Amino acid sequence: MGIHNQFVPQVGSILLSEPFMLDPNFTRSVILLCEHNDDGTIGLIINQPSNLSLNDVMVGMDEAHFPLFIGGPVAQNSIQFVHRAYDKLNSGIQIGEDLYWGGNFEALKLLIDEQAIKEHEIKFFIGYSGWQKGQLEKELKENAWIVGNSYNPGMVYENDSEDLWKQAVISLGPRYAHIASFPQNPNWN
Repeated sequence: MGIHNQFVPQVGSILLSEPFMLDPNFTRSVILLCEHNDDGTIGLIINQPSNLSLNDVMVGMDEAHFPLFIGGPVAQNSIQFVHRAYDKLNSGIQIGEDLYWGGNFEALKLLIDEQAIKEHEIKFFIGYSGWQKGQLEKELKENAWIVGNSYNPGMVYENDSEDLWKQAVISLGPRYAHIASFPQNPNWN
């Protein structure tokens, strides 16, 4: 397809899957990069909802009616979260402006019990997406991903997953906007 990335991946940037990606784990995915260094990359798919809520998988958190998203195929027995509530949690790794990955889960449980944290401030994931050293760079050379370093950070917390990939592609500017209208399967054209 020859999209050739303008940006290099970094913590806080997003990866957008190429429009015809065949891997069902990543079809039309928008991935928020939480870690990117010489050892590899960790990200969370922000637009792949599951059929579960946090209270379905966490014992003793009956009031945690937050939707769960599928962060990726790695460690699907783990819960990850991103938030913009550092003032309440006082923990997390900053990955963007007012955007934090993880934090003190015990403090978070108290905030949830007290209904002091809202859905627009936090997003939960089952598992994550991961790349070994050099793997993501190889996939970028193969044009499997588009890297976006400038996007609306509020999109991370959106739950309208169906259009999020298109919105993210369009937000990259005219060079990529036409890609948003490509069908998922080129045979549908």
